[in-house]
Amino acid sequence: MEILILDIETTGFLTQGGKIVEIGIVELDLETGYKKIIFDQVVHEKGITLEEVKNSWIVNNSSLTVEEIRHSPPLDKVRKEIQDILLSYKNGTTAFNNVFDFGFMENRGFHFPRKLDCPMKLSTDICKIPSSRGYKWPKVQEAWEHFFGDTGYIETHRGADDAFHEADIVMELYKLGVFKI
Repeated sequence: MEILILDIETTGFLTQGGKIVEIGIVELDLETGYKKIIFDQVVHEKGITLEEVKNSWIVNNSSLTVEEIRHSPPLDKVRKEIQDILLSYKNGTTAFNNVFDFGFMENRGFHFPRKLDCPMKLSTDICKIPSSRGYKWPKVQEAWEHFFGDTGYIETHRGADDAFHEADIVMELYKLGVFKI
């Protein structure tokens, strides 16, 4: 009953030429709730510029630094390891905003044997955060606080840490019968 939770950090949106700068992958056992970090790596992509990194939302709003990205391995160097992980989990992979994360990864040539439903979208009617069009898709922080209360957790916007906490949200959705594999 193990699945993967994927979380990536980027320099911007895919449609704006953003680049992947961090990938975190967590295994979640849906029978026990046990979770472990499978992959946690800062990376850089060919063509990334220093200016792009310096001006990126992720560098300006998390602990990820320009130096970490500058001295990270190229995404192509860890590509096979990541793809092997994705292929080895036949029950599937999800991501909190899977359109964003899967979109980037598939654009870079990664293949997901089974994509699971998006926990962000599945949380919408549970969290019931008002918007002008009904309920809005909750951010990780909002979904976390809905399910677990104010525990002091603050989303770090770092791949593996975010995926680790997103796994708890997925587990709650699974226990409610909303998240299915």
